[in-house]
Amino acid sequence: MEDNIGSSISKTTNHHQNNKDSLFSRMKRNCLYFAASVQETFIYVKAFFVGQAKAITARNEKEASEAELESTKMQVEAADAAEAIKKKLNTTT
Repeated sequence: MEDNIGSSISKTTNHHQNNKDSLFSRMKRNCLYFAASVQETFIYVKAFFVGQAKAITARNEKEASEAELESTKMQVEAADAAEAIKKKLNTTT
């Protein structure tokens, strides 16, 4: 009888430990998603200001359009990098 009680306590403890690990795993993954999103946002803001600064200091229309193109390219690269990080997080967990 004691073996049955001991094994049921062990199963219950393992179940709670698995839930605890699962909770921490989900929390960690969500924090990493958040960090990737924050990083993406900072890169977007940086790209915006770099593009604006270059557009303001442009001497002609060609330089202004190149600055806008570079800004857009930086934003796309930021989105792609964040998407790759999130995709990697999905496959590893």
